[in-house]
Amino acid sequence: MPDAADSDPPVLTTVGWREGVRLPDWGVRRIKAKIDTGARTSAIHVGELELRDDDTARFEVVIHEKPQRETVWVEADLVREAVVKPSSGQRQRRPVVRTTMQLGGIRTQIELTLVCRKGMLCRMLVGRTALAGTYVVDPSKTYLHGRPKKRKASLQNQPPRRQDRRAKQQGG
Repeated sequence: MPDAADSDPPVLTTVGWREGVRLPDWGVRRIKAKIDTGARTSAIHVGELELRDDDTARFEVVIHEKPQRETVWVEADLVREAVVKPSSGQRQRRPVVRTTMQLGGIRTQIELTLVCRKGMLCRMLVGRTALAGTYVVDPSKTYLHGRPKKRKASLQNQPPRRQDRRAKQQGG
């Protein structure tokens, strides 16, 4: 049996402290994300949120506020509720959903808390749980894997996307 010191270390993908992230299950081609190793849990900016009795949520993901508001409506299963201590220091309870994140050509399943990030520089925060074992952060760099592109067409009038248990069980 080989010694742990003899095995090759995992190959990690380097990302900057700010990146363009794709959420393909939700039809989000690019959203500006802060890569934050100080945060355990990832978070995404939602404008409206409806928690349902059947352990699902319907929410409006805000991709851009300016120059023109761009959003996409999503329906997803609730995974759990997280207690988060944001920079304000006041603990908050937040609903958590799961989706696929694509960053640097790598697709991974991540959990996201749903929260209002209005006024923040980035619409999404990628925490260390989503990064672990796959990425390493270079805090002196930004957009190593592409800057979010400005889009002319708005997603505001799209019907809600549904990510359900069947898709997750089939690996999607």
